[in-house]
Amino acid sequence: MLSFGKKKKTEINVEQHELLERAQKRIKQKKRLFSHVVLFLIGSLFLLLANKILKYGEAYDWSIWVIIFWTFLLTLHTFNVFVTHKFMGKDWERRQRERLVEQQKKRIAEIQKEIETDFPLSKINKKKDS
Repeated sequence: MLSFGKKKKTEINVEQHELLERAQKRIKQKKRLFSHVVLFLIGSLFLLLANKILKYGEAYDWSIWVIIFWTFLLTLHTFNVFVTHKFMGKDWERRQRERLVEQQKKRIAEIQKEIETDFPLSKINKKKDS
């Protein structure tokens, strides 16, 4: 039976929502990288034109050094998006967070044990009764 005007409510659980957010962030990262590549190509062409054809700073080929430095930055950006993201992504963050929480729990347990050893409740209760 067709029903017009009534929309079904679609519920997205938390896990699906997190996956969707990760996908959107990943798309944004790649989009920024591709924008950087396009800007690099246009900027490099402009720098070469300014240095060679317009003869701005003709005595020294400064544009080559700027392009080399920019290539290095673009390489770092690419490495960050495609390599580092795999090793230090959300799963890595989750594991690190869990490890740190466990360390804190152990330390708290050690401190509580030290307090109970140094100041047992039986001694404190006896002092109160006196």
